[in-house]
Amino acid sequence: QVHLVESGGGLVQPGGSLRLSCVASGFTLDYYAVGWFRQAPGKEREGVSCISSSGRRTNYADAVKGRFTISRDNPKNTVYLQMNSLKPEDTAIYFCASTTECHRPFRGDWGQGTQVTFSE
Repeated sequence: QVHLVESGGGLVQPGGSLRLSCVASGFTLDYYAVGWFRQAPGKEREGVSCISSSGRRTNYADAVKGRFTISRDNPKNTVYLQMNSLKPEDTAIYFCASTTECHRPFRGDWGQGTQVTFSE
């Protein structure tokens, strides 16, 4: 079965950090670009960041530029999203998906997502 598994979410305070992981199961991520998305309560899913198959090209949504960093470790079949200086508006379920290139449609290999929640 081909799919992606997200992990690393949790409870965080404003200004805190988390590192999310996206691991491929049933296929090799080496040849695919990978994007991170998020869906906040009552809102549509939005793109957060994307990394090319080689890791040389990345892009970020304006809302997370300078705070989030996407990276990949192809031998580990994993893509990461390092999230720093977290804000309450970053609360969401975070998903990853693969594609041939970041500007192309993503494949339907969505995982269950990982929840990022803020504590007061």
